[in-house]
Amino acid sequence: MMEKGRRGTVMKIIPYQHGFGPETVKMWRESKEAAIGQKDIHSFEEHLYFLNEILPATHDVEIALSNESVIGIIAYNRTEISQLYIHNDHHGNGVGTALLTRAKEASSGILTLYTFEVNEGARRFYEKHGFRIIGRGHENEEQLPDLLYEWRR
Repeated sequence: MMEKGRRGTVMKIIPYQHGFGPETVKMWRESKEAAIGQKDIHSFEEHLYFLNEILPATHDVEIALSNESVIGIIAYNRTEISQLYIHNDHHGNGVGTALLTRAKEASSGILTLYTFEVNEGARRFYEKHGFRIIGRGHENEEQLPDLLYEWRR
């Protein structure tokens, strides 16, 4: 399905496919590093294994493509969003909104997610889309304070 984001970004959202793995992991790692100011603690290969083998066991994983390049990823199920990362060059273009809408539509009517407290851009994005903070502090590998958000239909 082709969608048009802000600033004319034409994208399609498809189920994740292993052939996009290396490009997806590269984008994900760069986006996360820019957001939290920290390099990923896992190797590229470990991250790729997580994307290909672990995450799809419990979540639907979808990617946004523009000109066949990965510009976003989301992993969600009926009750939570596990991952949502947008290519650094595509923030503010509607990619995150399009992916988030898909998770909301597939949800049970309530979604939760964690984001790093330091990630102010993500916090503004989620709050703009109706998520509210319902908890603080979550153990994570990065050793950074987390915020637990919830959205209700």
